Amino acid sequence: MDLLLNNKVAFVAASSQGLGYAVARELLQEGCHVIISGRKINNLKYAAQTLSDFGKGKILALAGDVSDESDCNRMIKASLDEFKTIDILITNSGGPPSGSFDQFSLNDWEAAYHLLLGSTLALIKGFLPQMKAQKWGRIVAITSQAVKQPVDGLILSNSVRAAVSGLIKSLSNELGAYNITVNNLLPGSTETGRLKNLLKVNPSFKDSIKNIPLGRFGQPHEFAAAVAFFVSERASYITGTSLAVDGGSIKNIL
Repeated sequence: MDLLLNNKVAFVAASSQGLGYAVARELLQEGCHVIISGRKINNLKYAAQTLSDFGKGKILALAGDVSDESDCNRMIKASLDEFKTIDILITNSGGPPSGSFDQFSLNDWEAAYHLLLGSTLALIKGFLPQMKAQKWGRIVAITSQAVKQPVDGLILSNSVRAAVSGLIKSLSNELGAYNITVNNLLPGSTETGRLKNLLKVNPSFKDSIKNIPLGRFGQPHEFAAAVAFFVSERASYITGTSLAVDGGSIKNIL
């Protein structure tokens, strides 16, 4: 299936590794020009070098912390200066630390806000005027299966990512008139660096595989394929949706 993404310009947040990197690679393979971002310069440089093997599109690598509004604004300006337009925005970030409610201070909660919801707000605010002007756009938020089925020990993520889902659903109602779709993709347990760190902190987390009907953790490229479809022309009538890519982990019907 041709997803009709050739020469579209995509900004993929937090894409020097993990799910963001997998999404950037998938979009390059579909013919997009891709802006990648990350906090660690060495990881970012390596990602840009390796991604060049996966497509003919241009790659712009921007160092920055999405939880810092000034960094977001700087990356937004650099992206628009280079490409003049943004067609696709993928919001994404690392996750806040694991732990129980009593372990976290109000400062921890504020940091989680800036990392998850604040970064999403800043990126959408910055790129939305251009999408409205061209009357075409795709926004996908990468959150977590935790927004539908909270994960024990991830109270910060469970809470703040749910707020991101509320934002995405609300925006889908506002932006349909501009031919901009807004969706939320929920990765389950996927073999990334974050999962490996969770397993180190809590080895018993590996037992969660017993609750996955497919009997295994997901692969980043499987999640990235779903994102590529949602930002494509083929998904032009899908908006306001929260899709779990979780191997069947979530047990609710809807």
